[in-house]
Amino acid sequence: MYKKVFQRPKYLKNAVYHYCPGCGHSIIHRLLAEVFEELGIGEKAIGVPPAGCAVLAYYYLDVDMGEAPHGRAAAVATGIKRMLPDRIVFSYQGDGDIAAIGTAETIHAANRGENVTVIFVNNGVYGMTGGQMAPTTISGQNSTTTPGGRDTSRDGFPIDLSQMLAIANGSAYIERTSVTSPKNIRQTKRAITKAFKTQMDGLGFSLVEILSPCPTNWKLSPVDSCKWIEEVVTKTYPLKVIKDITGKGDDSISTDEDS
Repeated sequence: MYKKVFQRPKYLKNAVYHYCPGCGHSIIHRLLAEVFEELGIGEKAIGVPPAGCAVLAYYYLDVDMGEAPHGRAAAVATGIKRMLPDRIVFSYQGDGDIAAIGTAETIHAANRGENVTVIFVNNGVYGMTGGQMAPTTISGQNSTTTPGGRDTSRDGFPIDLSQMLAIANGSAYIERTSVTSPKNIRQTKRAITKAFKTQMDGLGFSLVEILSPCPTNWKLSPVDSCKWIEEVVTKTYPLKVIKDITGKGDDSISTDEDS
């Protein structure tokens, strides 16, 4: 007699990922698909991926999708949610998108308390277009446009967008996690679950920032990329709950891995 220990989530398509080896997007896609199934929201979920590596999320997530121009996902998600308030609307965005061209749309959506969820994948560079410096590139980090490392006297300081959004009165739940270890992946799933529950409860804007490796553009192995996040990147972007008005801690959320 056999016990099934693994299967593809219902809302994850049977498609081969195109992402580079070690990229965190594939892990995050699976987590989203699992959460959709466990919360029973897959049939009414609508995703909004804009430009960047995130643009092809519709190849993998078997839910309704509406593409957005570069940086405009929060605005498109707002329109969808206001027209279809019974749907679960989320954007799926990289840091070069959400923290640069999309900063205004995102900040104002949070300040208005739009009842949408944002999945913010932060790998510190423009991944799809060659690894250029992004607003989230940490001080001293090499990129194709900062080959000697980001110099704050020349390039400015890295933007902590999640902290900025926490100041907005309409933001309800913001957490920063990573996908660098089994423990952190489980916590990321808890955070995603809580973000969608925040939307389901009508509490306002929710966002999960996920520190994700980009081995190709960082010129590191997948293993060393995860170590670099844990040992270096988290000094600038510590993993933590940044804002939570729900009054519910992690104990209110369980995952299959905990049982």
